[in-house]
Amino acid sequence: MNLYADNVYRFIVKNLRHEEDARDVVQTAFEKLWRSRDEVDNGKCKSFLFTVAYNCMIDHLRKVKRVYLKEEFREEARISDRPHNNTRQILERALAKLSETQRSLVLLKDYEGYSYGEIGQIMNLSESQVKVYLHRARLQLKDYIVKVENVI
Repeated sequence: MNLYADNVYRFIVKNLRHEEDARDVVQTAFEKLWRSRDEVDNGKCKSFLFTVAYNCMIDHLRKVKRVYLKEEFREEARISDRPHNNTRQILERALAKLSETQRSLVLLKDYEGYSYGEIGQIMNLSESQVKVYLHRARLQLKDYIVKVENVI
């Protein structure tokens, strides 16, 4: 099980962008796996672990969304006060613009290297849904990244 701990943590922390919350989510996922160890086949424990972690993350995000306050900025201040960024920061901002589902799809496919079928099992989607949603997410990333004002 520890074999997957880093992968699950990396996936969750990339989505949540908060290390402590990610640790809590991963710990909860491993706890659920431990409780279900008799019912989960060894070959399926990776998929089970990612599925549970993903669902715990969604639950956490729903709880936290109720607490967030949205800050409003003037349009001219948003662009002119932005410091110079490197490629990683630009990509992280682009990922943050995606929905929870889209971000998870991109991270599972492009960052973790899962197949469409595995992602479908983890996120409870059909393989064709995974492909369509992933394509749309990549288009949004591309649209964000190619805009000059997002890079400056």
